[in-house]
Amino acid sequence: MARPALLFCPPECPWPTRSQGHQTPSPFLPASRLPAFLKGLQTTDSKRTATVWKTLCPFWGEEYQVHLPPTFHAVAFYVMDEDALSRDDVIGKVCLTRDTLASHPKGFSGWTHLTEVDPDEEVQGEIHLRLEVRPGARACRLRCSVLEARDLAPKDRNGASDPFVRVRYKGRTQETSIVKKSCYPRWNETFEFELEEGATEVLCVETWDWDLVSRNDFLGKVVIDIQRLQVAQPEEGWFRLQPDQTKSRRHDEGNLGSLQLEVRLRDEMVLPSSCYQPLVQLLCHEVKLGMQGPGQLISLIEETTSTECRQDVATNLLKLFLGQGLAKDFLDLLFQLELSRTSETNTLFRSNSLASKSMESFLKVAGMQYLHGVLGPIINKVFEEKKYVELDPSKVEVKDVGCSGLHRPQTEAEVLEQSAQTLRAHLGALLSALSRSVRACPAVVRATFRQLFRRVRERFPGAQHENVPFIAVTSFLCLRFFSPAIMSPKLFHLRERHADARTSRTLLLLAKAVQNVGNMDTPASRAKEAWMEPLQPTVRQGVAQLKDFITKLVDIEEKDELDLQRTLSLQAPPVKEGPLFIHRTKGKGPLMSSSFKKLYFFLTTEALSFAKTPSSKCVNELNQWLSALRKVSINNTGLLGSYHPGIFRGDKWSCCHQKEKTGQGCDKTRSRVTLQEWNDPLDHDLEAQLIYRHLLGVEAMLWERHRELSRGAEAGTVPASPGEAPKDSLAQLLRVLQDLREAHSSSPAGSLPSEPNCLLELQT
Repeated sequence: MARPALLFCPPECPWPTRSQGHQTPSPFLPASRLPAFLKGLQTTDSKRTATVWKTLCPFWGEEYQVHLPPTFHAVAFYVMDEDALSRDDVIGKVCLTRDTLASHPKGFSGWTHLTEVDPDEEVQGEIHLRLEVRPGARACRLRCSVLEARDLAPKDRNGASDPFVRVRYKGRTQETSIVKKSCYPRWNETFEFELEEGATEVLCVETWDWDLVSRNDFLGKVVIDIQRLQVAQPEEGWFRLQPDQTKSRRHDEGNLGSLQLEVRLRDEMVLPSSCYQPLVQLLCHEVKLGMQGPGQLISLIEETTSTECRQDVATNLLKLFLGQGLAKDFLDLLFQLELSRTSETNTLFRSNSLASKSMESFLKVAGMQYLHGVLGPIINKVFEEKKYVELDPSKVEVKDVGCSGLHRPQTEAEVLEQSAQTLRAHLGALLSALSRSVRACPAVVRATFRQLFRRVRERFPGAQHENVPFIAVTSFLCLRFFSPAIMSPKLFHLRERHADARTSRTLLLLAKAVQNVGNMDTPASRAKEAWMEPLQPTVRQGVAQLKDFITKLVDIEEKDELDLQRTLSLQAPPVKEGPLFIHRTKGKGPLMSSSFKKLYFFLTTEALSFAKTPSSKCVNELNQWLSALRKVSINNTGLLGSYHPGIFRGDKWSCCHQKEKTGQGCDKTRSRVTLQEWNDPLDHDLEAQLIYRHLLGVEAMLWERHRELSRGAEAGTVPASPGEAPKDSLAQLLRVLQDLREAHSSSPAGSLPSEPNCLLELQT
């Protein structure tokens, strides 16, 4: 039975083949690579879904956002069969070109047939060539210099290749030497061919992996039209390797199954920061003024935002104001807007408003590490125990219990009681951990919850509304943050795999119990599922614990908050900590040996240090380290343009065999290629561009609103204010949009200092 897993490979990533399998990145970072990663970061991340076991019809339901380089040509989705003892098998793939994605501006959605993976089409990398037509006595001569290649596909079991280049022209073939064990070879070899007058032939440069026993593996080729080359004007550059499409392909679509995808490509041209300053300053001015603002642009943005794109707009606004240090003020303004139009306490923050969506994004960005600290140990215990838990009598499965061959049927009552005990233990441990985590909660999260608590208490005073401020806090903390993380721990990066059916049921029941505690154990919540009654004593105790926790959380004084922030800034809190392996090389020549030393690293916003023993939970995921390194290095003005992906062993680099240790790197850095996750760095210019793009889409509605305000001001129905009139603030926004539109149209892509940003949104 197949165990499908989906591997999404962005451009520049190794393409898995049937002979290669799914190559997992090495779980160590050699010491010789640390300086290169700190100065110039590149990523070879591929995104992998969880494995769905024992099925031919898997469902993943996972969503990703990936930043791609502006020069990408295609993305591929590989469906893999995971094997515990051998290499993973490739079931099939779906490849979407950039042109295909661009032809669906609203997104590509639907079922697509899997195709067989042909090794001759699984190529990657680039080759550096210098081409020149030189005049001769009798005829011109074509000179082709094969300099180097980078990021070639690894075809051998050692994770590399033995590449050589074959140059063909008019039946003549010449070959370079073979570079052993390298995906970044350097040849620096030149070949010459005699050209006939009026020649219309093409020059074919093929890259191959040499094999001693089996046939050579194709690595890609470049075909060059000779006619476009001019005499005595050499051309030099990097050429992308292309697959061999001359062979007839097998048409086996449908035989390997189909994959349902929802993919949308957002190709954004990000202007220099100075272009977005008027827009950012205008929005920040509105947030600082709050409800006393003249135009309330934030409220207008909410009115003109449809339900389908409200989450994206909320996330972009939240990240923009978070970068400006105004996240708390922005959320406070949204709280006031929501409270001003809410009269029933039971509907407060229960809709998908801009306030609710922004708060969800805020907790995922600012509170994810806090969530991991509180919830991580409980989730790990549930996964490790794998106990059968069920409270619904209609779903109970009676099991056999006993030992030494003396089995007896377990009664339904015993199953229910044992399940209740297990859930009470998990719920009690979670609430206890939450009660002890007041100081561990990030300062900005505490300040936001304190402001929310105060606003709700001001809006709904009186003893009859005593629990309303607490429910307002728990509606976000429990119902929209902790409960979803309990039900889907992989989506919150708490586990690498989705839960099996038994564990998933336990997590669902635990999430329901947390929701009941978050609802303050109201009669309405108890009436929904009466079979949850065995948990009521723990739920009632949890309500008291939760109220005490929230009281302590919101009672921290402003002075203490400022002192805490100052202390945190002095301590430079760690961005990432955990074990890494240092590569050690001993001796030279044939006596050279290698070893790895395990050390525990601490990456902060100021330094990278290490110790011999751990001081916290060990984490060794290389992709998370790369994301943390990107976070602290994104604003480094000294980013290198290239780096060595290998290690300097003996007297040469293992990647390109270059013997100069401080020489130029053989692979280019790609600092902007990131997986769009909660722990990736904020890109303020990109967020401003996405907000501008959204406002541009609702510009007609903004103009209509401006005309209404203008007519109201003339008729006297809009009250005059001592400062700007509402229409003046909106008029400023419309002028800013016009200026940005002109900046985009007058700035060619090549003249912009910032690269185009390709954001790929996909759902499987």
